[in-house]
Amino acid sequence: MTKAVQSTGSRVRPPSTRRATIVAQDPSIQRNGRIVTAEIDIPAELLEPGPTGYRVMVVDYDASNNVLYKAADPGGDTAPLVVSDDPEVLLADPTQHALNAYAIVMRILSRFEFALGRRVAWGFGGHQLHVSPHAFAEANAFYAREQRALLLGYFQGRSGNRVYTCLAHDIVAHETAHALLDGLRRRYLEPSSPDQAAFHEGFADVVALLSILALKDVVAAVLTDANGPLIASDALTEEALKSTVLFGLADQMGQELSAIHGKPLRSSIKMEPGRDYMSDPAYQEEHRRGEILVASMLAAYLRIWTGRIARLGETTPGFKDRGMVVEEGARVADHLLTMAIRALDYAPPTDITFPDYLSALLTIDREVVPDDSRFGYRDTLIVSFRDFGIAVSERAGDDGAWPLWEVALSYGRSRFDSLVRDREEVFRFLWENRRDLALGEKGYLEVQSVRACHRIGPDGFILRETVAEYVQILNLKAEELKAEVGIDSPAGIKPWTDIRLFGGGSLIFDEYGRLKFHIANGIAKTSADRRRQQTRLNALASAGLLSGETTELRVAGLHRARMLAEELP
Repeated sequence: MTKAVQSTGSRVRPPSTRRATIVAQDPSIQRNGRIVTAEIDIPAELLEPGPTGYRVMVVDYDASNNVLYKAADPGGDTAPLVVSDDPEVLLADPTQHALNAYAIVMRILSRFEFALGRRVAWGFGGHQLHVSPHAFAEANAFYAREQRALLLGYFQGRSGNRVYTCLAHDIVAHETAHALLDGLRRRYLEPSSPDQAAFHEGFADVVALLSILALKDVVAAVLTDANGPLIASDALTEEALKSTVLFGLADQMGQELSAIHGKPLRSSIKMEPGRDYMSDPAYQEEHRRGEILVASMLAAYLRIWTGRIARLGETTPGFKDRGMVVEEGARVADHLLTMAIRALDYAPPTDITFPDYLSALLTIDREVVPDDSRFGYRDTLIVSFRDFGIAVSERAGDDGAWPLWEVALSYGRSRFDSLVRDREEVFRFLWENRRDLALGEKGYLEVQSVRACHRIGPDGFILRETVAEYVQILNLKAEELKAEVGIDSPAGIKPWTDIRLFGGGSLIFDEYGRLKFHIANGIAKTSADRRRQQTRLNALASAGLLSGETTELRVAGLHRARMLAEELP
């Protein structure tokens, strides 16, 4: 009998994460002359110089000076990526800039994939996002879909020092959020209502800010106190934390980078609750309107954080443990960040409004964390958003979340294993149930994505769902609006002007392939649809956008306009 030969070698499972040290916010935040850095975990992968990995490729070309910088060496497959906390070393070494930008982009990507429970595609035809840390000599930074890139500029700051946007955590995170949101909801870059125009900016700001506040090193750096490991209890009220953590963070972020940040973050923090900002004429402009979303999330963050702090006992009379306070702040930011990302799946794929997004936030958190009685995230979100004029969607249930789908549908011709992954099968399901789903007869319908998701809650509970997204498009002339869909042509628009109307919906299937939620905006099926379309067209006409423009120009234009934020009323 021949004896089987056994291998004497052993398989070693490669690590799933790699350690990275990044600039925690930007080089202006320092302790004792050293830049505040933070250690993070990012997905481990085989890296080529750049760094270049399977999702992110750093190409450090300066178009203003026609210079291609040396590619950064990642130093092996498992070596940590480290940037220096010495200002002179960091600012003088372009390869460290490349490492910092790569690590932050990968951190945001991994946060999206963890929150959504699946891989997330970019919004262009390819797998790798190109990141240019020194793209041009200009006070700007933006995501460019056509170039498949994040283009990060550099400029001379007010102090005369050169400022690199690739070293500002919030700017890199903000632009990465734009790229990921474009992959998840491509139609959100289409010209639409003031809310949709503001959502891209407001959401990216929320992701950037919460991702920073989830870093304990950042919160600890700005939450200063003379009492060492203790912090006075009277310094932990909402107003005190707003002035120390959030105002302090915003001021430091604005010192040299105000040309990029403008006023939005600082203005959002200063916005006082109890006012209907949504109806205020000063907040109809998209940049100012995005501040409403940021202010609402910041208010919720502070309320939940102080509520959790109140549960902490005092170490000595009048003082609490600083480390525990910082830990609670980072934990709240991380949970809200996860909610903010997950809510995208529960939002309509076209013409999103802030009320839609609030109901999406409440729904996904209810699905993953059914019992919210301990910390009250959902109740706090409702109150905080209402304080700034944002109510839940008019289509929401009594708890502000989307109602469960209760109409009987036909599943007899659908194949479960195909329904949870195949666009053609989902289209057949829509066709078979088009009347019960109230899809209407107008427009071209296309299923754009089918995504299986495994979401993990705080208690380890796994929610298995399938998210499918479809859109409806109707092209017609302005003179046809009234007869075809019951909408008036906007004033001043020529009868032969080409008009494009969008509708669409998100289908949430449970683990058995049964429809749980249908979150839809129809083209013109209901009176609510017609009101929404009329509002959208009037807004586009007044902004001169009915003639159309490229998405890339629109994204870049948003950020160039933001550079002028100091001049906004």
